[in-house]
Amino acid sequence: MKEIVLIVGGCRSGKSRHALEMAEERGGKTNVFMATCIPHDEEMRQRVARHKAERSPLWKTEEVPLALPRAIRHWSKRCDVILVDCLTLWTSNLLMESDEPEGIEMEIQQLALALEGSRCPVVLVSNEVGCGIVPENPLARQFRDFSGFCNQAVAAVADRVVWMVAGIPVAVKPGP
Repeated sequence: MKEIVLIVGGCRSGKSRHALEMAEERGGKTNVFMATCIPHDEEMRQRVARHKAERSPLWKTEEVPLALPRAIRHWSKRCDVILVDCLTLWTSNLLMESDEPEGIEMEIQQLALALEGSRCPVVLVSNEVGCGIVPENPLARQFRDFSGFCNQAVAAVADRVVWMVAGIPVAVKPGP
């Protein structure tokens, strides 16, 4: 059964672990992990390697730093489950790639449409970055705003939204 699940929370709240567990419950023989991270330094490369080691060999990893809506449309016809980790890095990549707010807003809308049209379950991870102080510089404020817009757009089309707090999943939007 197709189901869209958004898992949000703060840093180190257990989002990725919980998302992997949920996706594996829904998965099958063909599971696609969509990685949005562009590892720019050694610490990030190690973090990516740790996440990859946590996944079983049933997972195919697709590096999708920018073309996420297109990748979801393509793979949802060919796999049993998609896990996207994470929307926050995807939003950051879009912001670094373009200085056109309208283009980023369009990509977020395209993501929501791709999720609505998905033929398989999709589990997405995102950080909740709007609970802190107002950032001091325009780029950081723009990032916070686009992250919030992206989370809202995905939550609107999601069947379930889970907020992770200290490793504990809290249902925000129940499933069908």
